[in-house]
Amino acid sequence: MKNYESKNEVFTFVPSYNHAPFIEKCLRSIIDQTFSPKKLLVIDDGSKDDSPKIIERVLKDCPFDAELIVRENRGLCATLNEGFAKSSGEYFAYIGSDDIWLSRFLEERTKLLDRNETAVLAYGNALFLDADDNIFESSAEWWNFPTDAREMLRLGIAPISSTVFYRRKLLENYRWNENSRLEDYEFYIKLSDEGEFLFDKQVLSVWRHHGWNVSGDMNLMLAEVLAAQDRNKEKLALDESNIEEVQRKVKFRYAGDFLHKGLKKEALKLARESWQSADSIAQILKFSARMFVPMSIINYRRKLWREKMRNKYSDWR
Repeated sequence: MKNYESKNEVFTFVPSYNHAPFIEKCLRSIIDQTFSPKKLLVIDDGSKDDSPKIIERVLKDCPFDAELIVRENRGLCATLNEGFAKSSGEYFAYIGSDDIWLSRFLEERTKLLDRNETAVLAYGNALFLDADDNIFESSAEWWNFPTDAREMLRLGIAPISSTVFYRRKLLENYRWNENSRLEDYEFYIKLSDEGEFLFDKQVLSVWRHHGWNVSGDMNLMLAEVLAAQDRNKEKLALDESNIEEVQRKVKFRYAGDFLHKGLKKEALKLARESWQSADSIAQILKFSARMFVPMSIINYRRKLWREKMRNKYSDWR
């Protein structure tokens, strides 16, 4: 049911790459929004699978303006820059070709930015989905996003990309760093001077995890976060007097994330480098206690947790 009207138009964009098993669900989630965008642009970044054929077929069912561009591979950040350069309207939102928006995503984000005219973006919580469409996590269950954007970014925390909705005109002087492998974190740093980052606690997006190496991915993310902080010290109010302390805090937070994933070796290495930056002795003791929990118990708890999440969010579609 289409039930919201706004004077402001939304431009939606999908950078597509080798997601043939998932791209149709992604596109259908945009087509089925309760608030329709002005346009949907899809750029296929040199996929080697059947993604272009699937996209072309699905876009025939799109009731609003839709366009597909197929070209050689240039990388995600270059594709994001190209997509934004072709955009128009007041609002801009993009979603990865394996992710999903729930039906009220555009409506609720548009309402939020319509009410807050100085905000640069809005973001929120997301469900985490595996390759078989099973929910195994929700950021609403355990992630705490700081209310201040700069504080959040200094801690190495960034909004989940599938939840973000931008005021387009405030992005016009910026571009995604095509030399970075973590496309969004540095972009958020650059935007942090432009306006407020509004947090919406609603779960309106789905972020898919599939076919990835958790350890390698998290190590890459940490390295990219630290490098982006080094490149953007002034934006984050960092200098030689405080950057080491801030980055130790980032490492200790990542140590906790590694431990949450059951990656004890990586967690211990980071904790040894950064325990001095823990917020309290209690935090260190809690981390240490979790280190001694046998993996069999961790895996059993993880299994129970995933079952709980599947049951709680069984009607996510």
